[in-house]
Amino acid sequence: MPAVNSLVPARFLTIIAHLVIVITIFWSRENNVKACLPLDFTQEQYDNEDRKLVVALSVTLGLFAVELAGFFSGVSMFNCSQGLLSTGVHASASVALIFFLFEQWDCGIYWWILAICSVLPAFVEVLLFIAFFGLKKKPL
Repeated sequence: MPAVNSLVPARFLTIIAHLVIVITIFWSRENNVKACLPLDFTQEQYDNEDRKLVVALSVTLGLFAVELAGFFSGVSMFNCSQGLLSTGVHASASVALIFFLFEQWDCGIYWWILAICSVLPAFVEVLLFIAFFGLKKKPL
């Protein structure tokens, strides 16, 4: 099986794994929000941290939409560079978010995971969209 053909299912599975973990964190974010707060916190502090985490998770879901649109439209489905990048960062994000969920890491760490593992592949996806639709070139 050629490398490109094995990258497509690997990329899809890692994106979906990352997506499932983000949705799981969205549903059970109470413990992660409490981990970001001091032992004696007010409701206002809780609401503020919860709002920050909801924004970060919502941005992640929006970036998933961008990346899945490029993947399913075929713009980047068979692009080796994007396939390797996406597979690597989404696999890394899946592992990091499992630790974030179960070890109840500080909420600030989520922003780092978001920047490296969601913004980076979505940005490359946007560049591929521009190259494909704007410049009418097949990205390599």
